[in-house]
Amino acid sequence: MKLEPGMWDALDEICLRENAPIHDICTRIAKDHKGYNLTAATRAYILSYFRAAATEEGHSAAGHGQHPDHRAKAGAGAKMAPRIAMRPQAETATRRLIGR
Repeated sequence: MKLEPGMWDALDEICLRENAPIHDICTRIAKDHKGYNLTAATRAYILSYFRAAATEEGHSAAGHGQHPDHRAKAGAGAKMAPRIAMRPQAETATRRLIGR
C-alpha cells in the first residue's frame, strides 16, 4: 500500500493510541471499507479518526479559524498560530504491513 509519509506517521500514531499493531488496524479498515480501494479507505479512516478526536477547544487553542467567535474562545491574549504554506509531497512511501 502506498501512502504519503505524513499518512504513515498518522497511522503509526493511531497504532500507538490504540495499542494495536498496524496489521490489526489495516485489517479493521479492510473489513469496513465500502467500495474504496484499501489505500483510499485508509486515508478516510485516518481522517475520520482524527476528526472524531478534534474539539472546538482544541481548534481555538491552536488558533484555527478566522471567525471572530473562534478567536474570542481562544482568549483575548492568545496568540494566533502563524500560517504556513504547505507544499504537497510528491513522494509516497510503500511499507509492508507485516513484519514492520
